[in-house]
Amino acid sequence: MTMKMRKLDTLGMALAAWGASAMVIVACTDDVPMGETTTGPMMMTTSGMEDTTTTGVNDDDTAEDTGDKLDAPPQGETDGPTCATDGSCDFIDLLFVIDNSGTMGEEQLNLARNFGYLVDELENLKDPNGEPVHPNVNIMVTTTDFGHPLCTAFQKPDYAPRKGAPVYTGCNARINRFTGLGLMDPVVITEACTENCPADRAPADQFINFSVFGSNVPEDDVGAALSCIGPQGIDGCGYEAPLETMLQAINEGACWNNPDQEACDDQPEWADTTKGFLRDDSILGIVIITDEMDCSVQAPNGYSFFTDIENTIYWNINPDLEVPQATSAICFNSGVTCIDANGDGIYEGGCTSSDSEVLHPITRYTSYLDYLTEGQGRDVIMLGILGVPEVVAHNPDPPFEPIAGGATDLLYINWIDFPYPNGHILPDEWNDPDDPVRAADKIYEFGDIGPGCTGVDDEGNFTGQAIPPVRIREVCESLNSVDEDGNEQVRCCIESICDTDFSPAIRCLTGVLSEAIGNVG
Repeated sequence: MTMKMRKLDTLGMALAAWGASAMVIVACTDDVPMGETTTGPMMMTTSGMEDTTTTGVNDDDTAEDTGDKLDAPPQGETDGPTCATDGSCDFIDLLFVIDNSGTMGEEQLNLARNFGYLVDELENLKDPNGEPVHPNVNIMVTTTDFGHPLCTAFQKPDYAPRKGAPVYTGCNARINRFTGLGLMDPVVITEACTENCPADRAPADQFINFSVFGSNVPEDDVGAALSCIGPQGIDGCGYEAPLETMLQAINEGACWNNPDQEACDDQPEWADTTKGFLRDDSILGIVIITDEMDCSVQAPNGYSFFTDIENTIYWNINPDLEVPQATSAICFNSGVTCIDANGDGIYEGGCTSSDSEVLHPITRYTSYLDYLTEGQGRDVIMLGILGVPEVVAHNPDPPFEPIAGGATDLLYINWIDFPYPNGHILPDEWNDPDDPVRAADKIYEFGDIGPGCTGVDDEGNFTGQAIPPVRIREVCESLNSVDEDGNEQVRCCIESICDTDFSPAIRCLTGVLSEAIGNVG
């Protein structure tokens, strides 16, 4: 989460876009993930599709209306889940959406250290009555990179945004991903791969599968395989789109979910795929890990708000050049509304998502999750490891959700122009003799909202800062509900990406999975 590096990267992207926006837009439109055609995976939609670079869900926001969604059954026809094997509903499909931008090396290393623990917890999962579940688990991994015209010119020759498609090769085979995009002296963090994956282990399919009957990974070492395919690197786009890549990853029309479609035979990456990740009878778990705000752009028109120098409504002023430029602040300015009634810099009214022509509305994502839960009778849970304060207490009983600290203590506030801890600027940035950083620099880059947390490792070294997750938080918390007896049904866990130990987050994830199994079993 090294903010200084991100500041330099986005400035370079903005300056490049200023002079070559038309060229960049064409390049972004032509980019496709590895192995895909320019039309993307199968588009099982009920209406026309304007942007063929997306992977299966309409970009005209039809997912938020009351009509049929994707290949959903007609309205009024609902097929509930059919339980597998002994009727225990033990299918779990677990999706990881991992930020692969330049500030995420330490966090991916932290996550990889906990993958073995996750697998142990899943293998020993119990229902609310304490009975073993013996789940059949699919685990798929993708990135937050959906492509962006301000990133295209900086992509390495061997890189293309996955746009929600699975990543399933070992990280040693992708070791170039762990060198950042800095023009001079780029960050290199190969240990995010090699510490937990000294030699690649990868699944036979586009995702990991394991159960009591075995797995699709070498020597059935599931933890080792997940530690190899999980780290995604640090050379992805800094305009992260975790909500859109999540949506495309679980799109029922994608070839990795529905490989039997005839059109998949024409796509080399999926032509030989026989097993789909998303199963009809499964509980769906979604894990989103990012240190920035969601920037899921409405393609293609939304990109003009980043590239058109005649359309700078959401641009902030570069304090060095004193001119407006495109940065990640556009994602905040166009997608979030905060209320500061007395002008003291503290948003006592909180921050909420807002609609604009730039980003997809939150309803695009909540509506599709509603379709999965209400329309299909499927349980959906979510874990967000995001820019919130560290959790200081968890429920000692399942589902082990946060009960103090974390999102409940998140304070939405303007950047404070003073070194941390009294201000928001890290001391090394504040005291940098060549390019000292001030609050105006942070506002220019990220928007008015200050960091949700500041990370410090076990040795007292700063690991960076993370931006509050307004849009992702709303989607996650929309999954919570109250049953007919007035009992809260926890389906969302939000933990801090600034924490040095992700094991409590893993425990919350598996705790909620256990509760969900008890709910449908």
